[in-house]
Amino acid sequence: MKTSLKPGIKYEYSFTVTKNQTVPAMFPASDEGAIRPEVFATGFLVGFLELACVKAIIPHLDWPEEQAVGTYISITHLAATPPGLEVTANVELVDVDGRKLKFKVEAHDGIDLISRGEHERMIVDKEQFMARTKKKLEYI
Repeated sequence: MKTSLKPGIKYEYSFTVTKNQTVPAMFPASDEGAIRPEVFATGFLVGFLELACVKAIIPHLDWPEEQAVGTYISITHLAATPPGLEVTANVELVDVDGRKLKFKVEAHDGIDLISRGEHERMIVDKEQFMARTKKKLEYI
């Protein structure tokens, strides 16, 4: 990781919600999922906030050999967002403790604050991380 990776890094990232990011799209084969509200799914919200954090730190890592994996997230999902609205994430790196990174995260849909919370990531060597992960396949 580069010496520029320090608390205070901020990043804003936006995209327009499509039907592919709604609750029914999370588990399309599920009968229960198919009849649930067509709004931005919490699972996709988590991924969106994680991606914003990754985009914030890429310039400060030896990318792509060095990456950061999610280790913790605690967020609220305060308001429903229908497809067609643009959502924006605002993230800030608030602490760097060795390879452990802590972020403050927030998202809004132009009408409502839809999420706020915290997220942690751990910097890893991608090749070593994948080698350790693939070893799990030896148990099946």
